[in-house]
Amino acid sequence: MSETVTLSCDDLESLMFAALVNVNTSAENARPVARALLAAEIDGRKGHGLSRIPSYSGQVSSGKCDGQARPEIMKELPGSLMIDVKSGFFYPAIDMALELLPAKTSANGIAAVGFHNSHHCGVLGHHVEKIADQGLIAIVMGNTPQAMAPWGGTKPIYGTQPLAFASPRKNELPLVMDMALTQVARGNIMTAKQAGKPIPEGWATDAKGNPTTDPEVALAEGVLLPAGGIKGAALGLMVEILSAPLTGSALSTEASSFFTTEGEPPCTGQFLLAIDPEAFSGNAHFLERVENIMESILSQEGARLPGGRREQMRKDAAENGLSVPAKLVEEVKGIAVQ
Repeated sequence: MSETVTLSCDDLESLMFAALVNVNTSAENARPVARALLAAEIDGRKGHGLSRIPSYSGQVSSGKCDGQARPEIMKELPGSLMIDVKSGFFYPAIDMALELLPAKTSANGIAAVGFHNSHHCGVLGHHVEKIADQGLIAIVMGNTPQAMAPWGGTKPIYGTQPLAFASPRKNELPLVMDMALTQVARGNIMTAKQAGKPIPEGWATDAKGNPTTDPEVALAEGVLLPAGGIKGAALGLMVEILSAPLTGSALSTEASSFFTTEGEPPCTGQFLLAIDPEAFSGNAHFLERVENIMESILSQEGARLPGGRREQMRKDAAENGLSVPAKLVEEVKGIAVQ
């Protein structure tokens, strides 16, 4: 088993912040990035946490990601925004959107944001959870570099196509559903590679369509398999259309890797939709009926809700810190002082 070390949440965030700033990321960009990666670690989403610092830092150093870029509003209508991420980090852009979106949603009943020329979007569930904390329903999705073949095909056309949904609840943390439309997010395969571990059979195939458990083969030349078979592949197409053509961003087949330093900026896109329940059935009715659904689920022995472990994991991290791979910590420390 790989050796681990335990760091406090503050120390881990500070380490990631220092590494990003040291490779020429502005402090105002590095802070939301480090905060987002810390949140991923806290919620057990290791593939979107500390393990991203080496690739993020390498891409800033090579110019593939602009660590100094500040997002700008390209177009604004009463119920919509288009934000140019400018080949920089997505996290400052989503922060900008979250400041403006609630008022637009309340005024119009529904509002949307498109993100143009973007980068890796991290744990999408965290972004929609923040919107649901304000009493709104939210759906967000993004395209990623090609990884998944269309149903019946053998060559990748779509990315892992992350998709997340959040709904407010009465006196509870929001309900959050966050998934890749492949069997697993590519970040999980990168984490297995960094740990020197095989991946489960059924996650990916090699270039010839044969099942593989080698994470290097899966990342370099393989094809990730869709979750839910033909239905997952169809949803991947939906995400591609809403994330790329609608936002004027690169198609998955055109986007460069989120993990390597080679190539042009990936220029992927994301699409976010927020809905105010008050504009439809009304907040009180909506929240009551959501709880009716939750009660029906939880009344069944063994049934659980998506994301149900978040509260305990966050409490544990605050009290006990986070266990992270020692080798990875040393690598990130090296980036922070190089």
